[in-house]
Amino acid sequence: MLIMAVLPLLLMNPILILTIATSTTSSPTTPSLSYPNFQQFNINETIAETKLKPIKDSKHQQELYNLDENHGDNTDGKWRLQLVHRDKVSIANSNDHKTHFHDRMKRDLKRVAALVRRLSKGGAAAAGVVDFEVEGFGSDVVSGMDQGSGEYFVRIGVGSPPRSQYVVIDSGSDIVWVQCQPCSQCYHQFDPVFDPAASASYAGVSCGSSVCNRLDNGGCHAGRCGYEVSYGDGSYTKGTLALETLTFGRTTIRNVAIGCGHKNQGMFVGAAGLLGLGGGSMSFVGQLSGQTGGTFSYCLVSRGTGSAGSLEFGREAMPVGAAWVPLIRNSRAPSFYYVGLSGVGIGGLRVPISEDVFRLNELGSGGVVMDTGTAVTRLPTLAYNAFRDAFISQTTNLPRTSAVSIFDTCYDLNGFVSVRVPTVSFYFSGGPILTLPARNFLIPVDDVGTFCFAFASSSSGLSIIGNIQQEGIQISVDAANGFVGFGPNVC
Repeated sequence: MLIMAVLPLLLMNPILILTIATSTTSSPTTPSLSYPNFQQFNINETIAETKLKPIKDSKHQQELYNLDENHGDNTDGKWRLQLVHRDKVSIANSNDHKTHFHDRMKRDLKRVAALVRRLSKGGAAAAGVVDFEVEGFGSDVVSGMDQGSGEYFVRIGVGSPPRSQYVVIDSGSDIVWVQCQPCSQCYHQFDPVFDPAASASYAGVSCGSSVCNRLDNGGCHAGRCGYEVSYGDGSYTKGTLALETLTFGRTTIRNVAIGCGHKNQGMFVGAAGLLGLGGGSMSFVGQLSGQTGGTFSYCLVSRGTGSAGSLEFGREAMPVGAAWVPLIRNSRAPSFYYVGLSGVGIGGLRVPISEDVFRLNELGSGGVVMDTGTAVTRLPTLAYNAFRDAFISQTTNLPRTSAVSIFDTCYDLNGFVSVRVPTVSFYFSGGPILTLPARNFLIPVDDVGTFCFAFASSSSGLSIIGNIQQEGIQISVDAANGFVGFGPNVC
């Protein structure tokens, strides 16, 4: 007998629906689907969003520099801060959506190639944590698309007194760093480059300290611990490891190990640095695991809506009513958050793909990674081909057009007000089913009506659930108990 429970909060939203199924037997079962097999997708509205122009006047810029992280309420033991609209942070030279799209896809190809290379070599786990005193807290997340990074930004305070900085959040990275003066090589960022000489709480880490020993690529220069991180796409940061105070709203966290980058290059244009949210002990999450339990929750802003998402830390940030799926640990790659994906569905029908295609094997290969730094979800070629063909078979009423960039399934929807498209679903181990909003799998690649099926094939056995598919859905990580949650909120 199947027991079906549909999350009540999500039923109020006709786009995002989560279904949880349990079975009285140990054999895998497919629950009866309790959501629509098709949904309406507003084409006119989505195209209009691609033509929104960011505001760049001097008054707007001054507002950005004066953003106050102290706004927000501390209720229920966690911080809820004033949201920052993603369009507020824009230093891009071009407003052309097609140009932004192609730049984003180029960065994404490099990101995926770097992940595959990194995981093929295996990850090295760092041990230990640093002592902190912190309660639940959070900050605002804004899209990094316009900044040139293609990722998501959070605004934090660095040093004492705190200097406001935008940093990229990355669930696959294990270090926190910002560009620092003196800067022998720095890219352009929105905020002034952080000057450690102006911070009363800055303290360099000695070469022999236990913190320095946790670095994968640590070094020593003039008695100080040096660090170097390469992201595999030509991006890198090099500098000095230090203990510094970080500020999130009204929450101050002392003695956070951060990289003070004096030589930096890469895809981080606009951001001052990076806030690593990976599963390793040197990440921001890992350093605070004793106090927060390694728990955090994020909601990535949906493209073109002009709204913002959120990022919250602490045990209190774990939502009630989420659909929880097991978090799978890969000892070869402890930085990454793996989930058990058992299959995919189109139009309410599960695509006939063996679960073995998505399984993490004993050697640490394959599996499914949730990654905020990858834009487009990748599936192994065999799975992708079956998934794509199932989608094509249910969209024969839509006019096809030629491939664009990494996408081989595209449609010419110019002139359409709205279209009826099949649902796209992820089937997770244990029963939960996540059905995506149409804007999370059909995306505009220009501003004249060309839309593409936002998935791609991977020649490796690794599957990646990217940020396009995560957008607008509350996602929570409970590392202590080994779960990743979806919902119940949307943003």
